[in-house]
Amino acid sequence: MTDAIPAPFDRFRLDGKVALVTGGSRGMGKEIALAFAQAGADVIVASRKIENCEKVVAEIQETTGRRALAYGCHMGRWDEIEGLVDATYAMFGRIDILVNNAGMSPVYRNIADVSESLWDSVLGLNLKGPFRLTQLVGPRMKEQGSGTIISVSSSGSLHPSGAFIHYASAKSGLNAMTEGFADLLAPEVRVNTLMPGPYRTDISNAWSPEQIRQSGEAVHLQRIGEPHEIVGAALFLASDASSFTTGTIVRSDGGFR
Repeated sequence: MTDAIPAPFDRFRLDGKVALVTGGSRGMGKEIALAFAQAGADVIVASRKIENCEKVVAEIQETTGRRALAYGCHMGRWDEIEGLVDATYAMFGRIDILVNNAGMSPVYRNIADVSESLWDSVLGLNLKGPFRLTQLVGPRMKEQGSGTIISVSSSGSLHPSGAFIHYASAKSGLNAMTEGFADLLAPEVRVNTLMPGPYRTDISNAWSPEQIRQSGEAVHLQRIGEPHEIVGAALFLASDASSFTTGTIVRSDGGFR
């Protein structure tokens, strides 16, 4: 006898799962962390500022009753990431869902303003950090027999602009890395790219009104997204609703063109 197939909405539940969300203290990362807890997961919220993580953890515990851990570390620093993984396994014993969401896209007026240190910091946070974290967590997921990894990229990786070449380069690398890990960690672990378009986040706070207007005009829906609108796609990739989905890009970009 085959196992009963869950009802459609039940396939989006995350009961009994442990989810680690980087960049989880604000913007899309915060919305993802809260949604995962509401769906039944225990959540680790990691970002550079521990006090911001603690606020999200308090909200998770108060509104959902789920266990949660706040952890402060810089995801672009190789030597800090292992501590995050160790703390997570010490408290929860496993990681079922990893969301590589931490990122940055500093603006520049002129390409000559992109220094080596700026290049290294953008590549470090957007690409090196996700590689190191996936390198540490992915094999342990494979050993435990299951897991799902979501790397948050950007529509700018497919449609680069001269205004963010450093960021587009990093996110393009993240797309390739994600597909490579999907091959390496299969069949036990699913690895996918979640690709937002222009969203109202800390990155867009640095945009001028004209840039916001132009970003909205660049998508079919004629506006930029709100952070909570990423949740449906994130839940799909994190849950059994996407049980036959790996090595692919799921776009949540308003129809970016």
